[in-house]
Amino acid sequence: MLLRKIRLLFVGCLIGLWAFSSQAAEWTMASGYPKSNFHTQNIIKFIDDVKSGSSVKINLNPNDTLIKLDAIKTSLQRGQIPIGEIRFGIYGNEDPMYILAGLPFIAPDYASAWLLKEVKHAYLQEKFNKKGLRILYTSPWPGQGFYTKFAVNKVSDFSGKKLRIYSTATQQMGSMLGFNATILPFAEIPQAFSTGLIEALFTSPQTGIDIQAWDNTKHFTYAGAIFSKNAVIVTNKAFNALSKADQSHVLAAADRAELRGWEMSAATTRKQIGILEKNGMKSKNAPDEVISKMKEIGQAMMKDWRKKASPEANAVLDRYLSMR
Repeated sequence: MLLRKIRLLFVGCLIGLWAFSSQAAEWTMASGYPKSNFHTQNIIKFIDDVKSGSSVKINLNPNDTLIKLDAIKTSLQRGQIPIGEIRFGIYGNEDPMYILAGLPFIAPDYASAWLLKEVKHAYLQEKFNKKGLRILYTSPWPGQGFYTKFAVNKVSDFSGKKLRIYSTATQQMGSMLGFNATILPFAEIPQAFSTGLIEALFTSPQTGIDIQAWDNTKHFTYAGAIFSKNAVIVTNKAFNALSKADQSHVLAAADRAELRGWEMSAATTRKQIGILEKNGMKSKNAPDEVISKMKEIGQAMMKDWRKKASPEANAVLDRYLSMR
């Protein structure tokens, strides 16, 4: 009798374990941008794609509503959430590779930005894996430009102006252009304008729309120059807990999201500049003097980057330059 009870208990445990392993996975996701942002729109499509062919349900909390954007990677590493969106540029102090794409005119168009992404992917994936994380996909911001209260006609127009930027690389670039450059999170931009902490931005048309840059600036001067990237990251623990079929579908959905994200980014620049103009801003391409100076700065920054980067990271850059 006792043996029978033990057997029944054992079978019951097995059924319980099977039921647990076959339950739908429910992931809480944090991201840092509003639903109107094309990155967020792409994430929503990715979530729908994942749900349509797997048992994985992802609950998105956009626009810093759950975790501030710049704290998402730390939250992932601590296991507080299983999936989230990050921006690479703020992690330059961890490894120079995170800011390589942020050097001006190193990868100044979508074709070269894609090539650089492909060449450095294995390097970054290994770095994330050591922290218990996995890159699902990356997507680029459109080319960048200057939001100012004044018309930009020459480099000296920037002298002493207070500029908000978003990474150590763009901070160095801003300083070399003559700005007093400060790194600030996306969510703090409106308050920084109101308190006088900043008076100009270097960022994409998308960000300008998200923060309604026309409330604080009058001119958008497009430079291109940098196609920085965001990424959607999952913890290895959460991913490895999925069935093989679910893992395959999540990865396939991520591949589709990556291609879609690049297409959305490329399609959006002219349209978004039109939205800036519709809201009263004047736009133009950066003067040749500014572009030439930014290219010169990019080369100087690359030499400095090489000094800080590991031999392995330098090898990645060499491979990219040889293929460009």
